[in-house]
Amino acid sequence: MEPLTTITWDERKEKLKQQFPDITEEDLHYNDGKEAVMIERLAHKLGKTSAELRYIIHAVT
Repeated sequence: MEPLTTITWDERKEKLKQQFPDITEEDLHYNDGKEAVMIERLAHKLGKTSAELRYIIHAVT
């Protein structure tokens, strides 16, 4: 899977916060090369698998 880009990430995270109101800005904090850490943190918080969460993130348009 290709990494999320900083340009589209800002738009995606705003839509994710609308879709999942319990998500905080800190939950969505993205550092280059640390995507897996963020995915695991969000998956745990939302009760999803990493694969499910990756699908949700990439499906947000």
